[in-house]
Amino acid sequence: MADNAPDERDASAGQSQYHGVPANALPLTATEDRQWATLAHFGGILGCVPSLLIYLIFRERGPFTAQESKEALNFSLPPTVAAVLANLLVMLPVVGNVFAVIATGIWVALACFSVSAGIRVNHGQPHRYRFNLRWIK
Repeated sequence: MADNAPDERDASAGQSQYHGVPANALPLTATEDRQWATLAHFGGILGCVPSLLIYLIFRERGPFTAQESKEALNFSLPPTVAAVLANLLVMLPVVGNVFAVIATGIWVALACFSVSAGIRVNHGQPHRYRFNLRWIK
């Protein structure tokens, strides 16, 4: 039997060697709340995945993070989908170069808007993207 395996006698007696993590995570401090909100916007450089992860993990722990990560996710989701589609269409023989330029343009625009929003949020100001579909309520 391995040294780190739980002993069957302990399990049958109702005593577990492993202790669970508390169900409720601690709320974020004001600094941490602003930091995660900023990272949600800066994550737009990589697409919608960073803001999605931050939204799912930290939305219950900080109101500013919940608001800003949802805004960043709503903004970065459509361009990410469009960029993925454009990158798939790059493989087409004749028009592939056009889609490469389109994918690059989408990424540059998303990166610029995300950095701009992240700088504003880092100063503690909420940011609303001018053109945002807001699919996630």
